[in-house]
Amino acid sequence: MRSSISRPSRLVLLLLLICFVTAARAAAEKRRPGFLYTRTRGRCSPQFWSSRTESWPRMVPQRSTVSKVFGSRAYERYRYDLTLLEATARNDDVENAFARLVKESTAALLNSYARKGYPYTAWEVKTLLIRGLVSEKAAAVQAQRFHEANQACN
Repeated sequence: MRSSISRPSRLVLLLLLICFVTAARAAAEKRRPGFLYTRTRGRCSPQFWSSRTESWPRMVPQRSTVSKVFGSRAYERYRYDLTLLEATARNDDVENAFARLVKESTAALLNSYARKGYPYTAWEVKTLLIRGLVSEKAAAVQAQRFHEANQACN
């Protein structure tokens, strides 16, 4: 008795079955949430610190203002009541070098207190932020350096 499924149809079914099994195995190995797009966030990024997943170092409470932590030069550039938590959660940093500088500097400061082996000390972070406020180019360069250190951190 002959099967009612033709040979090309069997091949197509077999190919679909192999694809399904391979996709299921890959999905089981990754163990990612069920979103179409997920973005990995390191433990040192501004997004991580703004998510409040981990408690902040005691030296810099979330409600501290940027002007009190970074000094009078920061007071001149940013809102007087801008908190560190708000600085890490900023989303206007794509084209604004000064916004990106305060966002990455805040994460760098938190990392300097919370992560052993972070390449900058708290004093260096504060000093480098002040130096970065001199010009837009200096702000962009320093923000990029902090960004790279924050991404390389564990």
